[in-house]
Amino acid sequence: MPETAERTVLGLASLLREGKTSSRALVEEALASIADRATFISLAQDAKDVADAQDKLRRAGYVASPLAGLPVSVKDLFDVAGERTLAGSKALDDRPPATQDAAVVARLKAAGAVIIGRTNMTEFAYSGVGINPHYGTPGNPYDRARIPGGSSAGAGVSVTDGSSIVAIGTDTGGSVRIPAALCGVVGWKPTARRVPTSGAVPLSTTLDSVGPLARSVACCTIADAVLAGETPVLPPSRAVVGLRFAVPQTFVVGGVDDQVAAAFSRALSALSRAGARVTDIALDELSDYSRINAGGGFSPPEAYAWHRDLLTRRGADYDPRVRRRIEGGRDMSAADYVTLIAERARFIARIDAATADYDALLWPTVPIVAPPISAFAEDAEFFRLNGLILRNAAIVNFLDRCALSLPVERAGEPPVGLMLVGRNGEDRTLLGMGLGIEAALASSGA
Repeated sequence: MPETAERTVLGLASLLREGKTSSRALVEEALASIADRATFISLAQDAKDVADAQDKLRRAGYVASPLAGLPVSVKDLFDVAGERTLAGSKALDDRPPATQDAAVVARLKAAGAVIIGRTNMTEFAYSGVGINPHYGTPGNPYDRARIPGGSSAGAGVSVTDGSSIVAIGTDTGGSVRIPAALCGVVGWKPTARRVPTSGAVPLSTTLDSVGPLARSVACCTIADAVLAGETPVLPPSRAVVGLRFAVPQTFVVGGVDDQVAAAFSRALSALSRAGARVTDIALDELSDYSRINAGGGFSPPEAYAWHRDLLTRRGADYDPRVRRRIEGGRDMSAADYVTLIAERARFIARIDAATADYDALLWPTVPIVAPPISAFAEDAEFFRLNGLILRNAAIVNFLDRCALSLPVERAGEPPVGLMLVGRNGEDRTLLGMGLGIEAALASSGA
């Protein structure tokens, strides 16, 4: 694969345009870059043929988008016509192949992307850890003995290792941003309604969103536009000078380890030096999140509704930890669910009012660096660590906001993510800020 600076969507699009590489070469290099076989559930058998077709189209003068000819991976819960969608589980191994592509897969193909394979994931997307007892757990590229983060586990690994230029994942409680942060790449969670979820195995129909992982904000921005059915162009980059960032001092800063705290502090200092107005705020309203979701939130009942019949038929084939969480939704009453909807609306209104004077919020994507896989051997520790890993990201889904995770670790350090949280529906505005923040951090050396 070309050098890191060129392993971006726009960099590779330029090389393809200039005839310095080909889609076939990029796909072959991507396949050769798979360092951990557990990164993928399956590889696309037609990837090289599709790459050849894209090269022919390019020679004929037709280039559908900047993604044309680039290897892109998709999470194993998206339907791809002619392939069986397993969602990281053995319990779906008797379902027939999909008859049509998921909406986002169809848009990727129309944009000329080469689907290189289906990435591994937490079974049914139900944890932020990335461990899969059925298909293996892809090791974190920083240290293969550590977790990759989940649930889009193979997605983060595929980008970091170079086996995809963009990886498409889903994010219900951080499942794009967590592996991005723990693997050292950029992860983007759009406002939930921005990208269609049709043709994807759901976790929570209320909270599910679809987003990309890649090496730069620009890569994620181009991919996001394709997924949203928009023209794939970059928004104006917003210089950080004068931007107002709030850093909450409640809920999201508890339990932050020393390595994350140091990287986060350096990033905030770099943004301040670049002219941003970075302000600590109490935002005590965030502490109400745990009370509102004490019954488990939206994911358990919404997941149980989808899984109920499958659990009856194939429950013994589930990861017991995943089954336990899904079955936790069985006893939520309709009245409790209606109350949760109302409580969420009030919570969103309070947070919106309290943060109205700021352009965006900043906090660590994950409060700890990736723990070793061995730390999750016991159930009690698994669920404790999983809750901590999910905490800072999941609250954004509950708030129905968009968010971007940017790597802020120094070379040789464990990956750490800085999360930029925007307002509902202001996705392109936040991505423009992300371009400016990425540039400011790069120039500062933070």
